[in-house]
This record gives sequence, C-alpha cells and structure tokens, in this order.
Amino acid sequence: MKNRIISGGAVIVFGLLIALGPQFLFKVCPVMGDTYMKCHWSAQAEIGIGGVLIAGLGIALIVFANPCVRLGLTIGIFLSGILALLIPHALIGGCPMHTMPCRKVAFPAITAISILLLIAAALNGLYLARKKE
Repeated sequence: MKNRIISGGAVIVFGLLIALGPQFLFKVCPVMGDTYMKCHWSAQAEIGIGGVLIAGLGIALIVFANPCVRLGLTIGIFLSGILALLIPHALIGGCPMHTMPCRKVAFPAITAISILLLIAAALNGLYLARKKE
C-alpha cells in the first residue's frame, strides 16, 4: 500500500508538472499577434501527455493493487515519459533562436522532469518485477 501511494503520487506530480509547467511555472514564448510559435504547440501537446496520460496512469497506479497490473502501468508511464521528452526535442520542437524563453527555461525544465519521471518509473518497475517473483 505504501509503495502504491508513493509511486502513484510521484507520477501524478510529475505529470502535472509536465502539463501545467509550460503554462504557468516556466512559460513558453508568448503568442505574437495571430502567430503561434512552435513552442506553443509543444506546450499544448505536453498538456495531453502530462495531465491526461501520465497523471491518469499515476491515479491507476494507486488504485490497482495487483503487481502485474502495476508493472504494466509502470511500463506505460515509462513510455509516456519518453514521449514527453521527445515532444520538445524531436517531434514538435520550439523556436529556432536559442535565446527564446522556451529554449532557455521551459524545455530544460520539461527535460529534467521527464528524466526524473523515467528514473522513478524504472525504479518502480524493478521493484515490482522483484515483488512479482
């Protein structure tokens, strides 16, 4: 029970940081008139990945008690963390200038949070694999 709450709670926090961070904490570049920068769309994609997918899997990690189910959820969390990491760096990207706020603040923060999520998911996966045996 303790592991379920700690691991699920950590995943929910990481998911909400990925989703809401670029909107409120470490903002991406502002909208320029009617023109949306690429980093705006990266931030919108992170809302879906972090807020819906990762946080939802974190809630499911708390709800389900079966170690095999939780291991499957953890694999989904790990893969979602990879997706959250790829959005700003490979899939959508951001502004071409390295002095823009998205490149200086938002993307490094998303990278750090995604890496922490990947580490937490890997550790939880190892714990659950051992527990399953």
